[in-house]
Amino acid sequence: MWKKVDSVTSDGLTSADEDDRPRRRRLRRRSRLDSLIDSSRRSDGYISDVSIPRAGYKLIEEEKSARGKVKGSVVWDFLRAFGICFAISLVALLILYQGVGVGASIWLSRWTDDPYLQNHSLVETELFLTKTYTYLAVYSALGFVQAVCALAFVGNISLRMVVASKRLHDALLENILRQPMKFFDTTPLGRVINRFSRDVDMIDSSMAKLVRMFCQQLFTVLSVIVVMTYTTPVFLAAAIPILFIYYLVQKFYVPCSRQLRRNESTTRSPIYSHFTETISGATSIRAYDVVERFALESQKRVDINNAFFYAFTSASRWIRIRLELLGNLIVLFAALFAVVSDKLTGSLVGLSVSYALQVTSTLNELVQNSTQLESNVVSVERIVEYSRLPQEPAWEVPSKEIDDDWPRRGDIVFHTYSTRYRPDLDLVLKNVSCHITDGEKIGIVGRTGAGKSSMSMALFRMIESAGGSIIIDGVNIADIGLHDLRSRLTIIPQDPVLFSGTLRFNIDPFGTHSDDEIWTTLEYAKLKSFVAELPGGLSYLCEEGGQNLSVGQRQLICMTRSLLRKTKVLMLDEATAAVDMETDSCFCVLLISQTQHNWTKESLILVLDAGRIAEFDTVPNLLENKDSVFYSMAKEANLLNYNPPHRHINEEETTA
Repeated sequence: MWKKVDSVTSDGLTSADEDDRPRRRRLRRRSRLDSLIDSSRRSDGYISDVSIPRAGYKLIEEEKSARGKVKGSVVWDFLRAFGICFAISLVALLILYQGVGVGASIWLSRWTDDPYLQNHSLVETELFLTKTYTYLAVYSALGFVQAVCALAFVGNISLRMVVASKRLHDALLENILRQPMKFFDTTPLGRVINRFSRDVDMIDSSMAKLVRMFCQQLFTVLSVIVVMTYTTPVFLAAAIPILFIYYLVQKFYVPCSRQLRRNESTTRSPIYSHFTETISGATSIRAYDVVERFALESQKRVDINNAFFYAFTSASRWIRIRLELLGNLIVLFAALFAVVSDKLTGSLVGLSVSYALQVTSTLNELVQNSTQLESNVVSVERIVEYSRLPQEPAWEVPSKEIDDDWPRRGDIVFHTYSTRYRPDLDLVLKNVSCHITDGEKIGIVGRTGAGKSSMSMALFRMIESAGGSIIIDGVNIADIGLHDLRSRLTIIPQDPVLFSGTLRFNIDPFGTHSDDEIWTTLEYAKLKSFVAELPGGLSYLCEEGGQNLSVGQRQLICMTRSLLRKTKVLMLDEATAAVDMETDSCFCVLLISQTQHNWTKESLILVLDAGRIAEFDTVPNLLENKDSVFYSMAKEANLLNYNPPHRHINEEETTA
């Protein structure tokens, strides 16, 4: 199979005027690629992903693909998205269309066999004209009805397929946006992009045509059988065995084709993932001089995907040859029975043979389209799979409504709280118990992996409790909805996050504050003059990720956005790491002026060690104890003799 794939890749096509050096370089790359593939081939012949270690725990598991027939629940979900009533009406339209078409053919044969109309000497008689006009009127009416049914069928199936695709896409998007963080930690972005791009596009561009062609061809085959049975009933003796052979061929071909399509879809996701990683890490790849390694890895993944696509195309060619043979047998028997039958008129013989001639192409296309339809339903299956993934807890809990001004004080209690990122991992916080009163400034410190970020994620319920509880102003945060919780807390992350849109949208995304409030906050953040000089001011368009702004400006905008909300619980994750000392000092003024907290209380330091609280005291008390963990960390960082500059804050600056 790999040799066949190599024959159709670009590396095998070399022009006559190429010199030896580029060709040898490509051959060396191909040799390294083949050795890389051979080393990753398992005993069962499947090509494994060599970039992921096989021993021990794996953060990212291999993408799983379903096996066997597409489940009925998937088809039912697709029909519900399409519309059950519309599906039934479309079947009725198709039955009417084919019924009228068969009726028109039979009516035409009767018109041809009418003995009165065959007598040309009666052309000038009134009865001859009456019969001719009657036959013509009925045949025209049947043709008109058939045209209306065809138009209604094609138009409705196209429109409803767009609706079905939109509903499936919306369900997929809604579920993905409601996934817990462990899903994004263990799922490569390429798998998600694959479903939003290739699988959704398959429903948009192909499913309408495949469903329409399958239904039309199925009813065309049924109408052919009805007509041929009407004209030559003995045809059933030959048709039944041939149709049974058709069934056996399709029974053998469909599972193979369906699984090849699944494998082709599954092996496409690593291509997207690797391409995304390569683009985002292009600078590091060039810096470490591993461009060729990444090119080889990309080529390997593309070749694996092409192998399944090539096999799928070959299987399609295999069945077409056999279907052509069986179709020709049907034409043979239809013509033979029409000739040997004595009671058939010329028009009925012509009707029988003309319909038999349709069988070869119709049955061939029916099997092809039914197979393609079932193969492409795999895209629906993959979308439904991600639409059914377990979501994070409820966004709102009606039975646990909280006051609009909660939390009033910002009193936080950790009661023997423990948590982990995923059920199969160790605890990152272990029996944490502490009480943070309103207005207290708590600095959480600890070495790498101590659990500092885990505490902020636990407050926002990005990770759920494995034991214990967190109480904010007397309310257990595990009992309320995620929206009620997260909308009442504020965090300023170390990495600034901006979206494509206006500056005002990034500062006040929900439009709940006036321009005066926004400009006042910008003035405290020392951004007023900068924003005023921008084209459009608050209407200035920020590029994706804020690429048209500096890192410090992005961070100040994020600070302005967060502090504009004036929440009682404010978390800072190294929020001033990207700004200078003067801006850091200005930020302290902004913090005091906008949060309106009681900042007279002394700051406390919470020291974490391996997910447990090691120390919890004021800075002077911790530094006096030379055996404390905080003292050892300060000593290692050469901060024991460091006196940071202080900026006097007068009463006017602290007034919001």
